[in-house]
Amino acid sequence: MASVLSGRKRAGGVAVTLKVTYGERGEWAVLHVAGELDLVTSPVLRQRVHDAVADGRHRVVLDLSEVVFCDSSGVGVLIATRRLIRSCRGGLRLILPGRSAVEGSHVNRVLAALGVRRLFEVYADVVSATDEESRPLSA
Repeated sequence: MASVLSGRKRAGGVAVTLKVTYGERGEWAVLHVAGELDLVTSPVLRQRVHDAVADGRHRVVLDLSEVVFCDSSGVGVLIATRRLIRSCRGGLRLILPGRSAVEGSHVNRVLAALGVRRLFEVYADVVSATDEESRPLSA
């Protein structure tokens, strides 16, 4: 199941796309997010999270390794997702690229700059995020 938002134009004529695809790994719903997470596109992610929770999936992994831009609206969706999952007594885990990753590390920098990175359990990949024995990466 995938949600795709595309066709928004920015200065310079570049189309902005956010793609959210859904998968499952064990007890975890895995939402793979790619593109730009901003004011226009963040409602797509918010809706996919709500759909997963409505389907009874209270353990959610957000794979943000292919998000190339995230503004305050995107951060707001991540914080709201954390609040929603906690209210369901579930678990939320984020996948962010490691320190050596050149592409896609924007979300990690934004969360750290805003001082909210410590609110999230961050993992390197889907395998470690869905493994109960794995420990989150340090903030």
